[in-house]
Amino acid sequence: MHFFLAPLFAPLPDFIATPVGTGGSSKEFTMKPEGHPEYHTINVKMTDGTEFQTRSTWGKEGDTLALDIDPTSHPAWTGGRQQLQEGGRVAAFNKRFGGLSLKK
Repeated sequence: MHFFLAPLFAPLPDFIATPVGTGGSSKEFTMKPEGHPEYHTINVKMTDGTEFQTRSTWGKEGDTLALDIDPTSHPAWTGGRQQLQEGGRVAAFNKRFGGLSLKK
C-alpha cells in the first residue's frame, strides 16, 4: 500500500510547480503592445436617466453608451412580469419586412 502513496508526496517537477508566465527564470514577461483594444473611460446612461462613468473597450474616450435594458427596468431584477410578444416570429418578420417585394 505504501508504494501508491509515495508519488502523491514526491516533489513536483519544475515545469509543473512553476507558475504560468514566470518561466522559471528571471526573465520578465510583458504583453505585446499590438493586438489589444484601447481601454478608456466612457459614460453609461441607464434607462431611468442616471449616468455613471466606467472603463471599457467600447467606443471612444468620452462616448456615451445608452442602455435599452438595465437592472432598473428588466423584470429579472424588478420582479415584474415580462411583456409577452404580440404574435410570433413570423409576425415580427412580416412587421419588419412586409413591405418588401420582388415585383417590378
